[in-house]
Amino acid sequence: MSTPARPAREPDDARYPPTSRSLPIALIRARERVMGPFREMLAKAGVTEQQWRILRVLDEHGPMPITAIGELACLQAPSLSRTIQILVEKEMVRRVRDTSDRRRQTISLAEAGAAVIYSNIGESRRIAKAFEERLGPEKHRRLLDLLDELSQL
Repeated sequence: MSTPARPAREPDDARYPPTSRSLPIALIRARERVMGPFREMLAKAGVTEQQWRILRVLDEHGPMPITAIGELACLQAPSLSRTIQILVEKEMVRRVRDTSDRRRQTISLAEAGAAVIYSNIGESRRIAKAFEERLGPEKHRRLLDLLDELSQL
């Protein structure tokens, strides 16, 4: 099997940026760097990143419909449904069906879920603070502002 011929080189301005300057790749690299220490904490706590995000959202916002959790926890519907089912089975969240519309459900944080949050919040804050200190408070604030602006596009 032969390798396809490489097309003639295009002018630099017609090519996409090198991977070192690609926004999608830069975001993935940054995410992996940031999530490394958090993944260690979550593994010790016995929860996945997705489960942690749901627990955090419920702790911060209180009981809410599944669709709202998905938006705030950045989870797509299939993954969200599976993850919530696992959390229900672990008794970390409670699911309550709406009495007027049985298709609607409200999810709330259960005692076991709150315990996971509260027993790991100190470590989570230490990890986040270490990144802030390495960047410096001003760069950290600007980075969060820019990422928020990017997510609103």
